[in-house]
Amino acid sequence: MIPSAEEALDHEKLYAARLQAVRVRPYLATALFALRAVPTRRVPTMAVDAYWRCYVSPGFVDRTPLEELAGVWVHEVSHLLRDHHGRGERVVRERELTGPGARLRVNIAADFEINDDVYGDGLAEPEGAARASVLGLGEGQLMEDYLRRFTLGPRTADLSWLDCGSGSDGLEREWDLGPDGAHGLSAHERDAVRFRVARGIVGSPGNTPGGWRRWAEEAFQPPQKWRELLGAAVRSATSGSGAGEDYTYGRPARRSAGVPGVVLPSLRRRPPRVCVVVDTSGSVSDAELGAALREVAEISRAVGGRRDLVTVVPCDAAADSVHVLCRAESIPLTGGGGTDLRAGFARALRTRPAPDVVVALTDGQTPWPSTRPPCRTVVGLFPRADSDTWDESDPDHVPDRPPEWARVVEIG
Repeated sequence: MIPSAEEALDHEKLYAARLQAVRVRPYLATALFALRAVPTRRVPTMAVDAYWRCYVSPGFVDRTPLEELAGVWVHEVSHLLRDHHGRGERVVRERELTGPGARLRVNIAADFEINDDVYGDGLAEPEGAARASVLGLGEGQLMEDYLRRFTLGPRTADLSWLDCGSGSDGLEREWDLGPDGAHGLSAHERDAVRFRVARGIVGSPGNTPGGWRRWAEEAFQPPQKWRELLGAAVRSATSGSGAGEDYTYGRPARRSAGVPGVVLPSLRRRPPRVCVVVDTSGSVSDAELGAALREVAEISRAVGGRRDLVTVVPCDAAADSVHVLCRAESIPLTGGGGTDLRAGFARALRTRPAPDVVVALTDGQTPWPSTRPPCRTVVGLFPRADSDTWDESDPDHVPDRPPEWARVVEIG
């Protein structure tokens, strides 16, 4: 009689590997212990779903050394902490990617993002682990960026077996138990796990890798929902005639019906161009500048990862340079003097091609343009108490509120 998957699974080895993972990655302990193991022979190795179930192949556990198995635990929980299922769904929808090949690309790109931080320092790297260096790509990038830089082909053939489950790309698998199945975590429980992990990293970063520190800062102080804030600009940028930027066969043109036997491509719409004016005056703290960089990174995600569509203008009382976004951390936020964002707005509107949206990240202690810019405007304000809203040279001065034509949100 063939034993069931539950009976065949070596629980002792599996959970010993998890303890090893906790020893070498203590900042992930809460998340690792939150994963619920579900034995099944339907997965090739180990896989996760959005409800924090970890589907485990008994055969994989038997043949994998404990040290490598510990790394797989960390790998799988990293998909969930970094919300690869939600991000995968969004990127597939926004870029009109279809078919199982597209989901495999998302899974590979997600692996590239997390494997930089998983292995080494006590965790053995298993043979065949997906690393960006295999394709000649640099490390330390996000899934969305990697996805733009490779396609499936001979160099990715060795990764065709990869399947980390719906928790890595958002596509439900046949073995998933779904939202009402046993052993899943509720949305509140999942958020609580992420918050506790992020709080532990921010409170005691120690030698935590940079990728995890950046993630924790964003999770602890989540960026604005720029997809919603830029939604009107997206609709405006894509609604006019000629707004299409390139052709794609991912969604055939409707006129294909009039040409039997021929598939015609449709125009792919361009996300909006965004210019971010960052207040670098002396009244803005280093922590707030760090928050500004996180918002810039989130804006790039909101436009589908198109960093070429995002420019940054550092501004105090003057604004002399415009930086095309490569990595948010590489933008030089120089300044430290007084504040006059009118110069920043003027410089942003002179960029070519002209922006569809101008975003200003500031403490609000600035004069504002007297006329409405010819594009949509969002102002992100760093919070200030009433006692902080004064000019050092004039204690009785209270700065003007952002103009009515700007959408205003609070940062941090």
